Amino acid sequence: MAGSPSIGAVFAQRVVIGVGDMAVSNSTQMVLSTYALGSCIGLIAYDPAQKAGGILHYMLPDSTISPDKAARQPAMFADTGLPLFFRSLAGLKAERSRIRLLVAGGASVIAGQDPFKIGERNTAKAADFLRANGLSVVHADTGGSINRTVHLDINTGIVTIKRPADTVRIELAVR
Repeated sequence: MAGSPSIGAVFAQRVVIGVGDMAVSNSTQMVLSTYALGSCIGLIAYDPAQKAGGILHYMLPDSTISPDKAARQPAMFADTGLPLFFRSLAGLKAERSRIRLLVAGGASVIAGQDPFKIGERNTAKAADFLRANGLSVVHADTGGSINRTVHLDINTGIVTIKRPADTVRIELAVR
């Protein structure tokens, strides 16, 4: 019947990744979502051959400000969350050579001058880690002063980025 949802859409599951958290999946019925990326970074990874991917939503660039917090919640910090994220993807048989990456967030959402420059520092930390590990980004939507919401459809590899003024779709499964 025209206009009816597909059987996959009826049983699709959404997992919401909060600030300082991450999720990986190889379930083709899964959509991973993270909301309100301001100065935080959302790193989205997808291996099209494995149909496995994930989202890391880290808040701060460096865990040395709170080692106890980093031990309890490593995804909150770039330096502890990024290695954990890629180990988790490897656990799903995602291969670094096939992984397609998208980075979103890193905005300066504080009105006026931001003396801490958390968004810029978070963006730089992701770039440094990825470069040091021979990984490259397919698409980046960072900086500025707006929040972003990101959804990753594990079945298709399509990432939807919702911004206040528009919505963008990026296909991570396409080479």
